[in-house]
Amino acid sequence: MKTLKGPAALQRRGDRLPRWGRLLLVLAFLYLFLIGVGLLEGGIRAFGEGFNEGLLESVRNPLAGLFAGIAATVVVQSSSITTSTIVGLVGSGTMPVELAVPMIMGANIGTTVTNTLASLASIRRAEEFRRAFSAATMHDFFNIIGVVVLLPLELATGVLEKSARRLAGYLGRSGIGGAEAESPFRTAVKAGVGMVEGAVQAVAGVTGPALGVALLVVGVALLFVSLRLVTTNMRKVLAGRVERAMNQVLNTGGGLAGMVIGAVITVLVMSSSITTSILVPMVAAGVLTTRTAYPITLGANIGTTATALIASLAVVEPGGLQIALVHLLFNVAAIALVYPLPAVRFIPVRLSETLADHAVERRSLVAAYIAVVFVALPFLGVFLLA
Repeated sequence: MKTLKGPAALQRRGDRLPRWGRLLLVLAFLYLFLIGVGLLEGGIRAFGEGFNEGLLESVRNPLAGLFAGIAATVVVQSSSITTSTIVGLVGSGTMPVELAVPMIMGANIGTTVTNTLASLASIRRAEEFRRAFSAATMHDFFNIIGVVVLLPLELATGVLEKSARRLAGYLGRSGIGGAEAESPFRTAVKAGVGMVEGAVQAVAGVTGPALGVALLVVGVALLFVSLRLVTTNMRKVLAGRVERAMNQVLNTGGGLAGMVIGAVITVLVMSSSITTSILVPMVAAGVLTTRTAYPITLGANIGTTATALIASLAVVEPGGLQIALVHLLFNVAAIALVYPLPAVRFIPVRLSETLADHAVERRSLVAAYIAVVFVALPFLGVFLLA
């Protein structure tokens, strides 16, 4: 019989754990996640200054950074992975915050591909697909509108970067984040990173850039595995509660309540894709309407920023916390600009409903939409502008 080792063995044993034991398992995987972020930071530094300069050259154009954020998130199917990696880049001093801001915005767009793909499960049933595709692309349109409005404003004024810097400075002085905060928690993470770095160096027997490559590979692998296992275990802990919470929103009909529930659920499962992918079949089945699901989706946008904030705990440079706060401020600002104004509040919903009507009539439009928005545009943008 094959013996399971590592995180997979922990997960198999976790299937028999009570809820409190599963929560302890989640904490263990979160610790591995933070070690993964720390390994990214150490691996990047191992490449030296020449690598840093080359990387900065490739993302000097803000639009290239935006498209790179979209493309990277589409590939890994998780904005949490992308934003955590960006936190590692900034936290290592490799990338300045102002260049990372468009990447964060791109990750916000790229993450919506998951629920758009989830809507394809209903493509053979016209009315069901109309509702599902509308609920999915509503998220696309909102995030695209947010970038169209806020990216030019950010490039002209740097308002998000400056606001995040002030907030990061306050949090740093308070001992919550920043380079000056050396808590026992951060010390424990650094100890774990040091142990893994030593093990990688001993096994691989390499130094310099080769060691950097090895650390990056191990770090990215830990990010993928730990986040997936955190998400899997939190879904089991919350089984049934997510649907009940969303039904509560349906009964109350409150937009603010929907945002709060969407944010809380996303923080707990550490994935906006899970929250929105649950919403899509609920709208397809007629349990929720697109307009009722809308504020829950916006709440998920805020909740997903928790992953980058947690990742910032593993980096030393205050820029790591700063770019994580940019992610939070960007999503809050997008909601503040659109949702309070009745005249523009439901523009993303109306656009998604119009696209869904056309998609039902011409199914080839669905493939064209996904191919252009999530593949051709970002990858060609990176190729042409980098």
